[in-house]
Amino acid sequence: MTKIANIDLDPTRIPRHVAIIMDGNGRWAKRHGLARMFGHKQGVTTVHQITETAAEIGIEYLTLYAFSTENWNRPKEEVDALMSLLVDTIAKETPTLMKNNVRLQTIGDTDRLPELARQRFEECIAQTADNTGLNLVLALSYSSRWELTHAMREMAHDIQAGQLRQECIDEETISAYLTTRNIPDPDLLIRTSGELRISNFLLWQLAYAELYFTDCLWPDFTKEEFIAALQDYQHRERRFGKTSEQVQ
Repeated sequence: MTKIANIDLDPTRIPRHVAIIMDGNGRWAKRHGLARMFGHKQGVTTVHQITETAAEIGIEYLTLYAFSTENWNRPKEEVDALMSLLVDTIAKETPTLMKNNVRLQTIGDTDRLPELARQRFEECIAQTADNTGLNLVLALSYSSRWELTHAMREMAHDIQAGQLRQECIDEETISAYLTTRNIPDPDLLIRTSGELRISNFLLWQLAYAELYFTDCLWPDFTKEEFIAALQDYQHRERRFGKTSEQVQ
């Protein structure tokens, strides 16, 4: 086993793309007798740590489920506070992203974001566009059913306009209409907080991903917890429908 920056991981089996459902901020705050927003703020610290670790290890893509379309249904006070936290965080973290050669991207119905939040993200995306290290993808106002519905509408429009032939539609065509069209499918999905579901996240893209669930709440998800998930992944046999003998 070769060590990567004092981390026991096989450098030949590093997942290219890791996706994370960051769950448990509210429960963490409740457990500590604090308001929910304190949990979200502590969760931002975890994002910083895990992003730095992913970049250090050499992961190419890290997708974080930051805000779902369903989250718009939360109390207005919490949604407003979350949007404000997003604005403050992206302004604070942009210099760090530049320092660490991280490129920011977003997926989701970002037109629904408040103008200031959308503007800050666009500025950071433009500023980090030439970075060549880790691709940090934030899923904002995202859900897989929204994405698939949007893609089907775009395909129907192009068929009507004569730009797409119905008989030519295959898996690659569908993938090309998704918001993740330029992003490889995740190799590993991590979900924190003990919940055992995917929650409308990257349903098409996760078809062959390895799934890792942990009881650890997101604010408590440390670098060591992340490494443990990667080590577990490296012990999996990824067959993609083939037999063990075929993939050996």
